[in-house]
Amino acid sequence: MSDANPLAEAVGDKVAPPAVLVVFGASGDLTSRKLMPAVERLALRRLLPAGFSVVGVARTEMADDDFRERMRVAVEKLGGGGDEAGPVWAAFTGGFRYVAGDYASPETFDKLESVLDELDRERGTSGNRLYYLATPPATFPVIVSGLAEHGLNRPATEGAFVRVVIEKPYGHDRPSARDLDAIVHAGFAEEQVYRIDHYLGKETVQNVLALRFANTIFEPIWNRRYVDHVQITVAEELGVGHRGSFYERAGALRDIVQNHVMQVLALTLMEPPATFDADGIRDEKVKALKAVDVLSVDEVALHVVRAQYTAGWVGGEQAPGYRDEVGVDPHSQTETYVAMRLLVDNWRWAGVPFYVRTGKRLPKRVTEVAMEFHRPPHLPFKESQATGLAPNALVLRIQPDEGITLRFGAKVPGQEFQVRSVSMDFFYGAAFLEETPEAYERLLLDALVGDQTLFIRSDEVEQAWQIVDPILNAWGDESAPLARYDAGSWGPAEADDLLARDGRQWRKP
Repeated sequence: MSDANPLAEAVGDKVAPPAVLVVFGASGDLTSRKLMPAVERLALRRLLPAGFSVVGVARTEMADDDFRERMRVAVEKLGGGGDEAGPVWAAFTGGFRYVAGDYASPETFDKLESVLDELDRERGTSGNRLYYLATPPATFPVIVSGLAEHGLNRPATEGAFVRVVIEKPYGHDRPSARDLDAIVHAGFAEEQVYRIDHYLGKETVQNVLALRFANTIFEPIWNRRYVDHVQITVAEELGVGHRGSFYERAGALRDIVQNHVMQVLALTLMEPPATFDADGIRDEKVKALKAVDVLSVDEVALHVVRAQYTAGWVGGEQAPGYRDEVGVDPHSQTETYVAMRLLVDNWRWAGVPFYVRTGKRLPKRVTEVAMEFHRPPHLPFKESQATGLAPNALVLRIQPDEGITLRFGAKVPGQEFQVRSVSMDFFYGAAFLEETPEAYERLLLDALVGDQTLFIRSDEVEQAWQIVDPILNAWGDESAPLARYDAGSWGPAEADDLLARDGRQWRKP
């Protein structure tokens, strides 16, 4: 396992070893839209060796040349690298191979094994394998078992590596996540397993660690003595689009809260790690999640709001309601919005509420962590002189305008003494000239070099499900209220009431 430090080491300092990237689900959207563009960017930056190879595996019948052409078109469509990138990408796609077959068929894995052996001989990939499961979750157990049954789960030569990257969702509840883990661990050791959440590949998510642990001015106030409450927002303008049938099975709680939100929450809550490596960081994340109070069924009704968008206007365009989307049950009870109030039972955060919200068809796409501080215990000037003064706040903008905002009070210029809030902004794009790697680009390279820091460990998955499961159980019979909100609004009135009961209100990012 690498001791690579994601904050002190530039991505460009990591260079992948000779290897084969085997993508299951190679004919799917994730491969074309995210994985191949990430491979191309790594190739352009000379972070992949010349013999690096890709093998696509899927049910769709396709020849090697067809697969190469399909990946070339996918990269060009997304503006991969223009004419200058052509020769480099062409050299890499020359090593691309394709295996067509059913994931449950032994013949598929026999063909895969033969292709991998050929690539070792012809392109010097040294027996190193990175399997990427870019398939629907139902196929994860089938593929993992197939790899193990054919001996493709263990290095064929001494010093080689075999790793598997598994996409979210990892299970649909705690029991199913445990069952999946049992199957995965029957074939792969935990150090071979890379559970991916692309949010952890974003620079600004990692910057939560830098902000806290590289600055003496922030860490001393990162606790209940100074922080009044924290708001975590993951908002999307888009609806479910062509993913209606998937979303009917998932909903916002499984799709966003159990993974993205819980990872951001853990980084915000965690204590300073003893060592800044994969185990040190992930140990503290697990401890943080264990400190989150698990809601009872009665508490779910009081502290969690679920809602579904109706027709409205987003960005000046009319948007249909969720029940009118393709693949959605016209009587659907699936939530597209979740808001909740969580408490943390430890010394640092006791009594500080964490308000979480996520939803589709909201006014804008934004992900942020907003930490609002206590008001000053005493203002030495008249209340009328501070009508524009809001509590201090520190906002970490994760997307799309990556950066940090600090809100504080300042005197308004003029003869009279008036104080109001102003903001000091840091923008990643303006402060750094370095190219920011895209999330999948960073995470693919980390998996190839064996750095698990930004991947999710087994006990992290289980702890996140332990927080979410009681909410799913409380909603299980669909008797829980389902609020409605207009597309283009910031959510239902019930979510506003959730904070109003505490004398607070949601931010408008």
